[in-house]
Amino acid sequence: MDLQPKDILKTFQMRRIMLPIIIGLGVTAALIISNFSKPIFIKSDPGQGAYSWTDNNKDTYQDASEFTLAADGKGDYIKMTYMETIKSINWTWYSTFWLLLTILSMFIRDFFYMIRIRVLVENQLNWSSAFSVIMLWEFASAVMPALLGGGFVFAIFILNREKVNMGKSITAVMLTSFLDGIFFALVAPIVYWMAGKDNLFSAVSADTIHSLTYGKSLYYFFWLVYFCVVAYKLLIAYALFVNPRSVKRLLVKIFSLPFLKRWRYSALETGNQLIIASDELKSKHFWYWFNSFGATFITWTARYTIVNCIISAFHDVNVSNLISATHQVVPVEHFIVYARQVVMGIIMLASPTPGGSGVAELIFNNFLGEFIPAGLASTLGFVWRLVSYYPYIILGVIILPRWMRKVFAKHETEPATKI
Repeated sequence: MDLQPKDILKTFQMRRIMLPIIIGLGVTAALIISNFSKPIFIKSDPGQGAYSWTDNNKDTYQDASEFTLAADGKGDYIKMTYMETIKSINWTWYSTFWLLLTILSMFIRDFFYMIRIRVLVENQLNWSSAFSVIMLWEFASAVMPALLGGGFVFAIFILNREKVNMGKSITAVMLTSFLDGIFFALVAPIVYWMAGKDNLFSAVSADTIHSLTYGKSLYYFFWLVYFCVVAYKLLIAYALFVNPRSVKRLLVKIFSLPFLKRWRYSALETGNQLIIASDELKSKHFWYWFNSFGATFITWTARYTIVNCIISAFHDVNVSNLISATHQVVPVEHFIVYARQVVMGIIMLASPTPGGSGVAELIFNNFLGEFIPAGLASTLGFVWRLVSYYPYIILGVIILPRWMRKVFAKHETEPATKI
């Protein structure tokens, strides 16, 4: 198609930009509001609380109905409200240190994204252009569902308008997707083997579903999505490095079926892109692959350490000013938090919502609540998205019009780019 300013503005209409924000904030608001009417029970020093817990369901999940007033008034839990929990956050220089690390992790994530894209286009982008490309690419991914490619075509267009030839642009975008898939394909089984099934899924909870059943459902869904991703990446690998023309013919045949015919042209274009990318990759040297995968590993690791830093900053809740008890210091098992984020990342690849909005907040609340002081999971989920998601929408809205003025003024005498 011909991409002109009107086409881009149509793609990124305000309603499309607002949709993920409304979904994300709506889910967050619902989760936080539900906390106002939900009692929060926090473990105290032995005998210093007023409530006792009995695991009636034998599922290790602490349901509010299982807490009762201690007969002798010397229980092991205290009862708090959501607002009391918020007010009792114990902010220290230690918390500030972890928040600064959160910002550093964000910087490392984006900086190595920029390094990777420069490696993939063989330094045809300067640092300023690389920054614009990454911010606009992240913006497109934030407002488009991952299930639909998350701005794949737009990324090719961005690179091409930055004077990277079409073949190299297609190669860079396809290889970026491939490298991300390889990261998940390699890291997911490693963290699963090191952390174990129980540490990844058994503690996952939901208010209306027992943790065991809920954990099993997510366990099977995780592996379903994982093997779909691996199968797709193997197909892409075969196309990029072995026989792209056979894969093109296969795609055209599949999308010639009556119920898939409307996407036949897109399948044909994808096949052509695979052939172009395959030809581009034949002459790449060892350091091209080493640097691109190294940058991929670092950027994804930095991306996942953001949550570790946020949880560490808020993991100390001081309830001593409310009742004679103790600090609610929840131990942070950093590797388990990292491993669960890998699982979350794979599950979110199947999200039908733009940028995983809504789905991300729900998964965060259920997957990582174990390591967060009681009642604060939904709040920290919002902080996580506030740091790692919403800034790209804001930056995209600011950068896109300026970038369009720059590149279309520069290319006004050239024909529109065909993608």
